[in-house]
Amino acid sequence: MMQDTQFDTTVAVEAKLHGEWLPRMQVYQQQPELPRALISLGESAAKTFDPKLVELVKLRASQLNGCAFCMRMHAEEARQLGEAQHRLDLLSAWRESQVFSARERAALHWTEALTKLITGPVTAEDIAKVRAQFSDKEIVDLSATIATINAWNRIAASFHFTPEVPV
Repeated sequence: MMQDTQFDTTVAVEAKLHGEWLPRMQVYQQQPELPRALISLGESAAKTFDPKLVELVKLRASQLNGCAFCMRMHAEEARQLGEAQHRLDLLSAWRESQVFSARERAALHWTEALTKLITGPVTAEDIAKVRAQFSDKEIVDLSATIATINAWNRIAASFHFTPEVPV
């Protein structure tokens, strides 16, 4: 069946101006395994770590990917876990801030290296930084956590999922 190109263009423009062009639940109805698979992988990989570290990683990747829906969600989840607001405020400038531990800094560095693969490959320096703080098993789990949030970001950003903001 052929699609109406003019209609598709109009829908895309309206979506850009007014939010989601395919609502979240409709995306998941079209591919029911998507949320199940990502939730399963994410939970399995993240159980190795302090939940606050996981939320920092998810929030940083979401910032890099420009995913407003995920930024809102993971900032809120971090606060619910007791993460301090001043640390969340400084997350995008973590390199210049002294509020993150060596382990958190290594995780954030690894998050950026894996999230920004388009800008270049993972380097020996990247590997050395993460290996200084994490075991091989933890690096695999951290990598899976990062891969999972990157997948979520790409789904949410591409369909323009709109963050719920309290009034």
